[in-house]
Amino acid sequence: MSIRKIFEDELAALKSELVEMCRLTETMIENAITALLNRDRELGKSVGKMDKRVDEYEMDIEKRCMRILLKQQPVAKDFRVVSTALKMITDIERFGDQASDIGDIVYHITGDNYIKPLHYLKAMGNLAVKMARESVDSFIRNDESLADRVIQTDDEMDELFLTVKNELISLIKQNAENGDQAIDLMMIAKYLERIGDHAVNVAEWTKYNGTGVHLKF
Repeated sequence: MSIRKIFEDELAALKSELVEMCRLTETMIENAITALLNRDRELGKSVGKMDKRVDEYEMDIEKRCMRILLKQQPVAKDFRVVSTALKMITDIERFGDQASDIGDIVYHITGDNYIKPLHYLKAMGNLAVKMARESVDSFIRNDESLADRVIQTDDEMDELFLTVKNELISLIKQNAENGDQAIDLMMIAKYLERIGDHAVNVAEWTKYNGTGVHLKF
């Protein structure tokens, strides 16, 4: 087997594991939002237990990248692909961290009923899953146009966050007793907004992989 074929096989295995890691974090986000919408405390609690596997993926992929760099000693474009994967796993791991934090809030959230409908938080959750998936897919497919769409989508995420924040502030002003739960819901919205930010980081690394220039958007 040629050295080139060995490198391509190892790179394919690396990308496959990146996808598996990302899909797991997507499931965590989905479960956290489902737990929130259904007030399912046990489901919320279970999200954090999945985070250990995400951390294991991060370590496995990091080791895989280092083995490729040391054994194959890739140069130019090939080196950039591996180094890009090494950088983006930190942001993918953060997807799981934020989902775990949301699940923990759901487990401990105050009040028997929600102080407001959760339409916008649900929309943020769906958008967070979409951005996480598409950011990693953009790297796997080497698709800079998809990376650009992820970056542009962050404006929508930011607008949803501001809407949620303003509603919650208004509810606190109306009744101070709404305060504790409003803070919980605000933190959930912030964690979802942060997932969007990490997805943008992954998309930026995709663009770096294609151009060799790392730009912040």
